[in-house]
Amino acid sequence: MTQPEDPIRPTPQAQRGGDDAPDTRTAPVPEGPTDERGLSVAEVVDLVERAAPPALAASWDSNRLICGDPQDRVSSVLLAVDPVTAVVDEAIERGVGMIITHHPLYLRGTEAVAATDPKGRLIHRLIRSGIALLNAHTSLDAAHGGVADALAAAVGLDEVVPLEPDPTDPAQGIGRVGALPRPTSLRDFAATVAAALPDSAPGLLLGGDPEAHVQTIAVSGGAGDSLLARARQVGADVFLTADLRHHPASEHLEGGRPYLLCGTHWATEWVGLPPLAQRLEAETLARGARLTAVVSHTVTDPWTMRLTTADRA
Repeated sequence: MTQPEDPIRPTPQAQRGGDDAPDTRTAPVPEGPTDERGLSVAEVVDLVERAAPPALAASWDSNRLICGDPQDRVSSVLLAVDPVTAVVDEAIERGVGMIITHHPLYLRGTEAVAATDPKGRLIHRLIRSGIALLNAHTSLDAAHGGVADALAAAVGLDEVVPLEPDPTDPAQGIGRVGALPRPTSLRDFAATVAAALPDSAPGLLLGGDPEAHVQTIAVSGGAGDSLLARARQVGADVFLTADLRHHPASEHLEGGRPYLLCGTHWATEWVGLPPLAQRLEAETLARGARLTAVVSHTVTDPWTMRLTTADRA
């Protein structure tokens, strides 16, 4: 796996939490000594669920503690997009007590965790190493300061609102739509996006007229096929997402704007990890304890190389 050479630095917009969340940039530092043992696993779960409320999760999703003893103490955590072998290797090498991933290990559930398949082997390695595993998926996608806000901030959007508001809390929801400070060409905006996202082999695809002027932008980290119609409905000039398939993308572009920018699933969701890490450290310190939250730069996109086809030069 390769490493992003220049990982993005979240802007203040990407760092904001929910209405009841403290400003993680100015969280009060308690007087007296801090507890260097960190927090219990259960307390870390509580902090993550405050940042990514489970009520925001899609009905089909899994957002939960996957393995680990809630009473164990944790002084360091590793944040990553995917619960895969390379991430577990990194966690063991770093000696962290917990991994927090965006994606669940078992989305559909399981009847067994025998070490006869890759996921079962991960569970066995985690338990033997005393490492807890927690995930926050669509709950973090939709939350204030989560993946969608971070992606919007990374590409320079202002006046951001949810693309698909949550039915019970319209101020939060999946995706974001906002405006660039001034119109620009699709080509130049795509270059901004490419520079803002961490790198992986597939890079960024552009669909539409590169010279067209654009300003209203919709974004959604991860697979965005289901939001194509919504992005058009809100009047977006461009929709930035990932995992766009041939037929839905082609048929959508036949109807005109929004033009499409297709990044990788991993890159468009990785941007949500640094703000969460900052929030966890700040809120732990506000509780009188210390927690080191490290963001993994291991690229877990499944594609490791891209070749130009039909290159006969």
